[in-house]
Amino acid sequence: MKKVLLLVLGLALIAGCSKKDVVTDKKQSSAIGYGATGSDAGQAGELKSIHFDFDKANLSTEARNILKANAGWLKKNPSILIQIEGHCDSRGTIEYNIALGEKRALSVKKYLSDLGVKKDRMSTISYGKERPLVAEENEAAWAQNRRANFVIASK
Repeated sequence: MKKVLLLVLGLALIAGCSKKDVVTDKKQSSAIGYGATGSDAGQAGELKSIHFDFDKANLSTEARNILKANAGWLKKNPSILIQIEGHCDSRGTIEYNIALGEKRALSVKKYLSDLGVKKDRMSTISYGKERPLVAEENEAAWAQNRRANFVIASK
């Protein structure tokens, strides 16, 4: 009787582990799962994210124009503290991309400071390639992932 009971319990356990529980959607399983945050998701006031060229931390004319608008908004909202997140595309080593993401975040902080935003209102962090906005591996996705975005840290 004990053997039959153990057999029935074992079969019930195996039946409970159906294939429906296994993630088979490639997009879902390959995505990092962080999703858009802060200015990437339009959730940082009027602050907009900026993008970088491949393997660069210098600011393009377009990035400078966006940062001028961001600085104007920050000056109108002096109690807001922000975190500047530096991101990279998936190419290169983890270590290299952490360093590049840091350079990107620091170049944004310096430019905003030069425009009159107080340094003590801004912190930086680099996520390197660890938090992609887009999970695909192509030039369009890589271009979207090479960015600095803003998160409101406090009001």
